[in-house]
Amino acid sequence: MTRRRGCPLLAGVLLAGVFSCGLTSGSPMVDDVEPGSIGRGKPLEGAKLTVTSKEFTEQLILGTIMGIAFQAAGAEVVDRTGIQGSVGSREAVVGGDAEAAYEYTGTAWITYQGNSKPLPDPREQWKAVREADRRNGVAWLEPSELNNTYALAMNQADFKKYGTRTLSEVAALAKSDPAAVTLCVEGEFANRADGLPGLEKAYGMNLAAGNVTQMDTGIIYTQTAEGACTYGEVFTTDGRIKSMNLVVMEDDRRFFPNYNAAPVINTGTLKEWPAIPGVLDPVSAKLDNEVARTLNAKVDVDGEDPHQVALDWMVDEGFVKEK
Repeated sequence: MTRRRGCPLLAGVLLAGVFSCGLTSGSPMVDDVEPGSIGRGKPLEGAKLTVTSKEFTEQLILGTIMGIAFQAAGAEVVDRTGIQGSVGSREAVVGGDAEAAYEYTGTAWITYQGNSKPLPDPREQWKAVREADRRNGVAWLEPSELNNTYALAMNQADFKKYGTRTLSEVAALAKSDPAAVTLCVEGEFANRADGLPGLEKAYGMNLAAGNVTQMDTGIIYTQTAEGACTYGEVFTTDGRIKSMNLVVMEDDRRFFPNYNAAPVINTGTLKEWPAIPGVLDPVSAKLDNEVARTLNAKVDVDGEDPHQVALDWMVDEGFVKEK
């Protein structure tokens, strides 16, 4: 699965100048930070590092978090976050136009490395991706628990009515009361092997065509919250899950691929600056779905600047200090 968001709208209005899609040159990061719990002794003093990311909210935040960590450790950092599409940011790291980014294990395994069957264990998936990318000049650091994968979610009223907590229970409901299980999904999800067709096969569901409505991603969240469909296709770290108080169904048969976020570093850069893992590993260890939903909501729901959201989190967690 490739992340498919477009350049995000903040509170319905594009904030010109805050960030842009498809950056090609980048600009210096000038956060006035010093080491907190990371970066002590300035182990990256003298390094000039370019960080990149894809264009959607979560990636903008993660790319900025990485850049702030590097700055605290003494590096000069160029910001090339916001490249449109997965391939662009990937190629920047592979080709050395950027030194580092946060990437998703499932995206690498399926989109970049050409596999069709994901590994159900997240650690094994990360290990397989790491090993396969050695020959591509890309080093994977320790993964986070942040797993931005597919899920089905429902609003509180429907949760109280039907009480499903897992996808197996959704499948059972579809058999006992077929009219109760209606879905709002993206067109791509409705036709992908790792989307609805595969989901139905894995869980033994056979939904009537009339029970599935295809729509744009953003509309799915509002329609699910309003009860227009019982279940909506969501991304597990989207901030709207929290802001709309949706209940996410557990993928108890582990059908959906793992998309754990982890830093990827150009291999040559890592050889030159072996202190990078010591700077980033503690940060990645703090990232999980709840953190991601909270930070993403600050941007997508509250309209805050993703760079400021990232900086505030880094300070609040004690990773860096503002001078």
